[in-house]
Amino acid sequence: MSDAVPPLLDDWLLARLVCPATRTPLRYDATRGLLVSDVARRGYPVRDGVPVLLVEAAVPLDDTP
Repeated sequence: MSDAVPPLLDDWLLARLVCPATRTPLRYDATRGLLVSDVARRGYPVRDGVPVLLVEAAVPLDDTP
């Protein structure tokens, strides 16, 4: 994994998290500090090491990586 994952989001947990809108896997983007759904083109914030997986909390992503 190229992006550093916060300690509370270890590989085991990250492998089990899915986008609440599409049920597809998420990846961690350390630059943005978001769990990204490539299918939905949305990012879910991680606050104090806790993923906020609410559709209402997601931010739309532009097309730049």
